[in-house]
Amino acid sequence: MSDVLEQVEARLLTALGEPDARAAVTFLGTDRIEVLRFLDDSGDGDVVRYATLGMSAQPMTDPAGALADPVRGPRAELLLSARAGRADTDKVLRALAVFAASPQVEGVVVAPGASLDLGEPLWPGAPFTSVLVAESGGLVADLELPAPMDPVRFLPLLPMTPNEAAWKRVHGAGALEKRWLTYGTDLRDPLRGGVPLD
Repeated sequence: MSDVLEQVEARLLTALGEPDARAAVTFLGTDRIEVLRFLDDSGDGDVVRYATLGMSAQPMTDPAGALADPVRGPRAELLLSARAGRADTDKVLRALAVFAASPQVEGVVVAPGASLDLGEPLWPGAPFTSVLVAESGGLVADLELPAPMDPVRFLPLLPMTPNEAAWKRVHGAGALEKRWLTYGTDLRDPLRGGVPLD
């Protein structure tokens, strides 16, 4: 499936430019996951973007399914954006690799609306320990693959404070996203406080 990853990397480079750094992480019993870092200095302040490469090599399998289909099933890579220079966000590389390996390690299907919890700060001093998986199609367009393979979706990750994660479990992802929008929350601010939840 290296051909899939070559296409995925080409799509990332087309959308985000050349990466200025990359790191590889391998967990016991899993395929290698790379994390690429891109610096975007074209907008309002520098933004650093991190993208996984390797998660989409195999389709994700529903843990309730009897057999894993080696061809059919959802495929995804993960994206995270943060304002540059405000925190040591480069330490998020391991967290992203853990999230990207979770379909192989835990048999989960990562999809929009899901939460991924690291159980510790995403980077040193981060007020976030988990992320909300958002809808694909914004920053990097979905990558169509030859039938019968599913397209690769590039899913943005939105960091959540512990209180936001708990509130999301009760009220749902849509309600939390609406609250962020209502309060004009800068989801790329690596030091932001939690949104009001009362």
